[in-house]
Amino acid sequence: MSRPILARDRAALRDALEPGPRLVVMTMGALHQGHFDLVEAANRRRREVGGQVVVTIFVNPLQFGPAEDFDTYPRALEADLAALEGLGVDAVYAPTEQDMYPGGRPQTVIDPGPLGRVFEGAVRPGHFAGAATAVHKLAARTAAAEAVFGQKDAQQLAVIRQMVADLDLAWRVVAVPTRREPDGLALSSRNRYLTPAERQLALALPRGIEAGGRAAAAGAGADEVRRAARRALGRGPEPAFPDYLELVDPATFRPVADGWTGRALLIGALKVGRTRLIDNAEVALGA
Repeated sequence: MSRPILARDRAALRDALEPGPRLVVMTMGALHQGHFDLVEAANRRRREVGGQVVVTIFVNPLQFGPAEDFDTYPRALEADLAALEGLGVDAVYAPTEQDMYPGGRPQTVIDPGPLGRVFEGAVRPGHFAGAATAVHKLAARTAAAEAVFGQKDAQQLAVIRQMVADLDLAWRVVAVPTRREPDGLALSSRNRYLTPAERQLALALPRGIEAGGRAAAAGAGADEVRRAARRALGRGPEPAFPDYLELVDPATFRPVADGWTGRALLIGALKVGRTRLIDNAEVALGA
C-alpha cells in the first residue's frame, strides 16, 4: 500500500476524493496506536461498504483556552504521514488554519448545549463548541459517510452524537474502545509531556477508574462505585486530587443516583504537573 495523498487545502482535498462513501478518522496528529485503532475500524467498515478512508489532521485553535497548550501541542505531520503508510489510508486532509478558517475565527459556532457545559466543558469553557464546529466542518468538507472517534474522549463523543442527532446530519458516528499503555494509562498525545515521576502519579486515574469498575462488576450501587474509585486514587505514592471523578448517564453526562440500573460511565480528569489527563470506563449497574 502506498503513502496516502496529502491535501493541505480544500482544492487539493476535492482532487483526492473519489466517488463512494468516505470513512473519516478525525485527529489532531501526533499519531499513536490509539489513532491506528481508529484507522483499522475505518478499514473494517470500508471492507463492508467500499469507498475511501480519509484521516484529518488539524490542531484546532477553537477548542483550546488561552492558558492551554495550543502553541506547544505536538505537531509531527511528516512522521504522521510515514506512520500511516501501509495502513490503507487513501488521503490525509491536513488543512492550514487559514484554509480551515479563512475569515479568522468563525462568527457561527455550534453551541453544544448543557452537555457541553459540564465536566470538561466547565473546566475548559468553549472547548466543546470549538470541537463540534471543527468536526462539523471536517465532516462536510470530506463528505463523510461515517466518522470514527475514540471512546477515551467520551464527553466529546457524546457531544458529537448529540450534534448529529439534533442537526439531522447524514453521517454516522463510530466509536472505538480506548487503547491503553501496558501500565494502564490511556493512550494520549499528551502522555509524552509526563516526566517519569509524573507518570507514576498519573496512574492514579486509571487505578481509580478500574477500582470503580470492579465495584460495579461485584454488584455495588452508584454511590459505592464512586467511593471505591475515589479511595483508589489515594493509594499511590501521593494522594491524587482529580478535577472530577464521577459516575454519569452516558447520554446526558448527568450524575446517576444510587438505585440507577443499566449502563453508566465512570469519568475522571486529573492534572499532573502541566499535563491534564482524562479517562473513563463504561460500567453496568444493577445487572
